[in-house]
Amino acid sequence: MNQPKIVSAEEWQRERDALLAAEKEATRTLDALAARRRRLPMTEVTGAYTFDTPDGPRGLLDLFEGRRQLVTYQFMDRGPDAYCSGCTSFVDNVPVTALPELAATDISWTIVSNMPLAQIEAYKARRGWTLPFVSSHGTSFADDCGAFGGFMLSVFLRDGDRVYRTYSTTNRGVDRILFLRDIQDLTPYGRQEDWEDSPPGWPQHPTYG
Repeated sequence: MNQPKIVSAEEWQRERDALLAAEKEATRTLDALAARRRRLPMTEVTGAYTFDTPDGPRGLLDLFEGRRQLVTYQFMDRGPDAYCSGCTSFVDNVPVTALPELAATDISWTIVSNMPLAQIEAYKARRGWTLPFVSSHGTSFADDCGAFGGFMLSVFLRDGDRVYRTYSTTNRGVDRILFLRDIQDLTPYGRQEDWEDSPPGWPQHPTYG
């Protein structure tokens, strides 16, 4: 297996400093994007959805749990005997200990899937998950959010009893918030996926999906 070039500590520091300058520029770009995101307009959600939960049927307003902001992750429904490995990896990367910190900033978090509740509960038990996870089975919630059978992260804002969608993202937009990916991107071999721009001989495998 190939590996990075070996250099003196002084040369390494020069190269690291040059990369740091580029990293800071990228951070400023991300900050600017976040500022634009905070200024996006919003669109009202008018659908009446009933979600199946372990505590009984709940509406979209109930998922806010009294808070003003709600973030949902739409977990793909692959049928009664299959589970999306990408969605599974995403949920594995959500730190349950962070939910109280989100709540402190007026944000609720819920995973939603078109899978029936019994299937969700069985998979939660199998994976050891304790995160909020509700079923949108039989509703148009996923399609109305733009998921259309895929996965999607959506953000909502509540104003009294009215709900608005403020942001949504999928594919690499979801990928970028994963702890796993952030750590992999810091390492010499990266994610080891075949789409990455890596030196010849670096370990790579076909990309999921």
